[in-house]
Amino acid sequence: MLHFNRCQHLKKITQKCLSSIHVKTDKHAQRFLSRTFALAELRKSWYSTHSLVGDKNIILMGPPGAGKTTVGRIIGQKLGCCVIDVDDDILEKTWNMSVSEKLQDVGNEQFLEEEGKAVLNFSASGSVISLTGSNPMHDASMWHLKKNGVIVYLDVPLLDLIHRLKLMKIDRIVGRNSGTSMKDLLKFRRQYYKKWYDARVFCESGASPEEVADKVLNAVKRYQDVDSETFISTRHVWPKDCEQKVSAKFFSEAVIEGLASDGGLFVPAKEFPKLSCGEWKSLVGATYIERAQILLERCIHPADIPAARLGEMIETAYGENFACSKIAPVRHLSGNQFILELFHGPTGSFKDLSLQLMPHIFAHCIPPSCNYMILVATSGDTGSAVLNGFSRLNKNDKQRIAVVTFFPENGLSDFQKAQIIGSQRENGWAVGVESDFDFCQTAIKRIFNDSDFTGFLTVEYGTILSSANSINWGRLLPQVVYHASAYLDLVSQGFISFGSPVDVCIPTGNFGNILAAVYAKMMGIPIRKFICASNQNRVLTDFIKTGHYDLRERKLAQTFSPSIDILKSSNLERHLHLMANKDGQLMTELFNQLENQHHFQIEKVLVEKLQQDFVADWCSEGECLAAINSTYNTSGYILDPHTAVAKVVADRVQDKTCPVIVSSTAHYSKFAPAIMQALKIKEINETSSSQLYLLGSYNALPPLHEALLERTKQQEKMEYQVCAADVNVLKNHVEKLIQNQFI
Repeated sequence: MLHFNRCQHLKKITQKCLSSIHVKTDKHAQRFLSRTFALAELRKSWYSTHSLVGDKNIILMGPPGAGKTTVGRIIGQKLGCCVIDVDDDILEKTWNMSVSEKLQDVGNEQFLEEEGKAVLNFSASGSVISLTGSNPMHDASMWHLKKNGVIVYLDVPLLDLIHRLKLMKIDRIVGRNSGTSMKDLLKFRRQYYKKWYDARVFCESGASPEEVADKVLNAVKRYQDVDSETFISTRHVWPKDCEQKVSAKFFSEAVIEGLASDGGLFVPAKEFPKLSCGEWKSLVGATYIERAQILLERCIHPADIPAARLGEMIETAYGENFACSKIAPVRHLSGNQFILELFHGPTGSFKDLSLQLMPHIFAHCIPPSCNYMILVATSGDTGSAVLNGFSRLNKNDKQRIAVVTFFPENGLSDFQKAQIIGSQRENGWAVGVESDFDFCQTAIKRIFNDSDFTGFLTVEYGTILSSANSINWGRLLPQVVYHASAYLDLVSQGFISFGSPVDVCIPTGNFGNILAAVYAKMMGIPIRKFICASNQNRVLTDFIKTGHYDLRERKLAQTFSPSIDILKSSNLERHLHLMANKDGQLMTELFNQLENQHHFQIEKVLVEKLQQDFVADWCSEGECLAAINSTYNTSGYILDPHTAVAKVVADRVQDKTCPVIVSSTAHYSKFAPAIMQALKIKEINETSSSQLYLLGSYNALPPLHEALLERTKQQEKMEYQVCAADVNVLKNHVEKLIQNQFI
């Protein structure tokens, strides 16, 4: 259900579409609005009472041994409301026998039916209800309960559950047959709990029932307070009058709009949620998907994306699309250096970690009556990743969401360019631009900020523009997960204990990847230093060392690491905003000066603050190739050029007093000519597939990327468009593509 304020925002978006869409679609959208406002009225009734519960129930769900009964009693005492235990107060009174006797009498399947019938005949309001461990396995009874309550999932670590059940001397639960271990059955049960919960309480090992009860109350408060988590522009100026309303957006709106109307980037109005040390420790043994679900649930309010739906998206994104089951594994390279492998996705770069998920988030957030055109600028890897990600949406979503990616016609590796062009699908196109990435990115921002053009597209074609670059919060947020996961993997593998510091070294040009690591630290991961690694286009390195961001007399150089051939770093604005205590006026002044005068200087106090956490250096082309060669000769591991840049910088500036995690942002297969040059292989002028097979014969780590190898085998050359470096020309391309797709 949506809160009334959210409905008002959604109404504005929907009406923006309605003004330009013919009568049939108009009626459909009006039905959608009617449904939305009906839901809003239901939510408003929830707030009509001063009680946390009101006429709704707090429903505690979880496996046997989760502590639902004890926690429920504590919550009931705190709230002064009725407490109902399904086992004691419903089932045993209905059956006139104990639950264990009933299970023994009728067997597993019949027990679930009998249990479901008993719950269906029960109703309550304003109560705390503790479910049985098997209630969630009966759909009809759960829908019955869900209509009048908030379902809170007590997620207890598996080993803790097994230990508790042993102490309780429970050796038989519903569904357990001879030959089925308790561990396997509890794992099997999780699919049912994930299906129903509205809020999750992550119960760290050793947490007392009182602590869990407080977490439940906080989770319910968060679930009800749908207006508490909002986003502001980095250029938002806080009103002097504290009673003046602050212009804020919800998560779904930030994702839909991509770029703020004032030219700034969306950031959380409040601090990032922080996990406790115990919660982090409980995630050490979790899978990547489980970690992603816990972390992203904390960052996305369930009013924007319900927790169960978010879980489905995460499982779809990371389930079968990655070549490695660990999704983003960490590999020990040598000494204190570890490689975070971010290239196991379908297009072989770190962009897959967010762009396999972000399209599903975007499709969920947009109103059903609007069409959206996603504009993307790419310096190499984003283009193919975004085209691949949005092509995996279902048929209905692909009919209302299309993508066009602009790339520098002569600024990518041959493989990257062929990959982007070959990734075009029925809802996605590639357009080469006769300029560099900075022009592509700046042009897109100018198109977004051209209200006459965007308004024309809405009125004439019923289409709204958005973005899937890391300027979009929905693109950046999933990247936080792999930085946190990498640290947890080091703990899991025994290299460090939780709480020990690590450094991270990240090759970056647009600052998004390294900013995601900053956010991971804000959530509780003990990262000591952020090492920014640049190639010859070292504007970020110079800025971190001096506080002077200077583009004057600086020309973009084409390098072996094209994905960081960037001079205008968009996400730096987000970090400066954070350091400057959310001073939107300062951000406006700085970035207007950058646009008009091509440089800015931050104050000494901000430079010192920046250098407390960041160090930076750059790598020459010769050093990049030498690092690829020496790493292969010493460890049998092939670095891609971007990762080689990071290794060179890590070797130079990291003090070796703690581990350093080097982000490997792409698979070397995408840069075969550079790799062959580095390894002094003479047969460089081969076809792409021949080059990869030749590299594969070296039996190096990591092995060849199968999806990339398949790409080289494609004989059909797809057509694509090329346009001049002119914003008006790009606008014409966008309009023509919208006409072809939506009209």
